Amino acid sequence: MGDLTVTRVAADRYWLVGSYYLQEWHLRWFREHLPAGGVQIENLSESWLGFSLSGPRSRDILAALTSSDVSDRGLPFMGCVSVKVAGIPAVVARLSLTGELGFEINVPAARQDALWQALMAAGTPLGMRPIGMRAQDSLRLEKGYGVWSLEFSTSCTPDMAGLGRFVAPDKGDFIGRAAYLAAQATGPDMKLVLLQVESTDAMATGYEPIYCGDRRIGYVTSGAYGHHVQRSLALAYVETALCTTDDPLSVTILGQPRAARILPAPPYDPTGSRLRG
Repeated sequence: MGDLTVTRVAADRYWLVGSYYLQEWHLRWFREHLPAGGVQIENLSESWLGFSLSGPRSRDILAALTSSDVSDRGLPFMGCVSVKVAGIPAVVARLSLTGELGFEINVPAARQDALWQALMAAGTPLGMRPIGMRAQDSLRLEKGYGVWSLEFSTSCTPDMAGLGRFVAPDKGDFIGRAAYLAAQATGPDMKLVLLQVESTDAMATGYEPIYCGDRRIGYVTSGAYGHHVQRSLALAYVETALCTTDDPLSVTILGQPRAARILPAPPYDPTGSRLRG
């Protein structure tokens, strides 16, 4: 199905945000499952655009551009509101892939440049600067966050990916319930873990094999250098029986085995206090 953020913005209206390159995939699924009547779906990908604003001063920047309450009370973690930002109608969700306090701000496409100019004017004096996807990958890996098409895919079950706590099989029938229960009965053969890799000159990027001794026990899904924690990090699937092992592991990077160990918690802000701050 994909990686979607679903927000109920009114009693009969929902706002869904997913990976842009998967929009046709998502739309095909929704159209196949659309009820015969009473529900409409509209693709807003070309008419709404925006920016992700993250960091310890992100709330200060946003507050300078809106008269609405964006404190914890007005916009709690995982909340979503329709407000004006720099005088522009916007949908603002309190979400962040960086592990810091953050907001996703979406506006009509014709006003995106005006939003950019307003953000830069308010944020530059506070140290704000644009970042790219490589920087975001580094930040998300310091938190152990997985993403669709790398850590999450149609071949992974919720329990494999550590997402079983979000599935409620007792709430009644839903698409995929029978498959989930069947997979849960046997348990996953592999689970997603976060690795610290002893490598400073080359990073794992994906599909590098992981060994325990001479036996291959898993593979990397994505990797990057965590500049804040100063460690080479990788998300990976390893055999379930070895997810808590103290045995030496290795990741083969560019043909060379690099020592690795499974981290019991993310190396950056493991309690998530900064994200919810």
